[in-house]
Amino acid sequence: MNNLKKWKILKSKMVLDHPWCRVRQDEIELPNGKIIDDYFVSIKPDVAMVLPLTSNKEIIFVRQYRHAVGEFFLELPAGNFDPTKESAEVAAIREFTEETGYIAQEFRKIGTLYDKPSKDTNKIHLFLAEKVSKVGEQQLDTTEEIEILFIPIELVLDKIIQGEISVAGTVAAIFFGFSFFSFLES
Repeated sequence: MNNLKKWKILKSKMVLDHPWCRVRQDEIELPNGKIIDDYFVSIKPDVAMVLPLTSNKEIIFVRQYRHAVGEFFLELPAGNFDPTKESAEVAAIREFTEETGYIAQEFRKIGTLYDKPSKDTNKIHLFLAEKVSKVGEQQLDTTEEIEILFIPIELVLDKIIQGEISVAGTVAAIFFGFSFFSFLES
């Protein structure tokens, strides 16, 4: 039996409203009656993430610099989008093609993940892309400099264990997505 109760928002105001960063401050009442007047929530756009698999059973990764921690990371192709302006699938196809120059003959949504639901509002919409082929060059945003890597699927788990693939959303998407690869069942 579930006796848990949601928190009650008493007041809410935007304390930072910039195109690159939006933060809301809530005054909340907890189920036990305690009032917290400074609970901060990051209003983030949704993310469309693609788990692309080549006919050679390789996963296409992108390697790029992430300024917040000052390091380079191997990640799945992904990007932010506004769900009021485009669907998750359209955003995923667009981001995949922009970041890699590839398209997929088979493209399907396989799940929705949450990155940090205690403080962030966004969802990660995960898509599986199979039978991929190169159609052009990368079309990168101003802040993007991306290297494309093809990693054989049998090496991916070792790269996660060794810390070479360490971004939480990418790792979760890989493990989630593995259940959709039909050749792994044989």
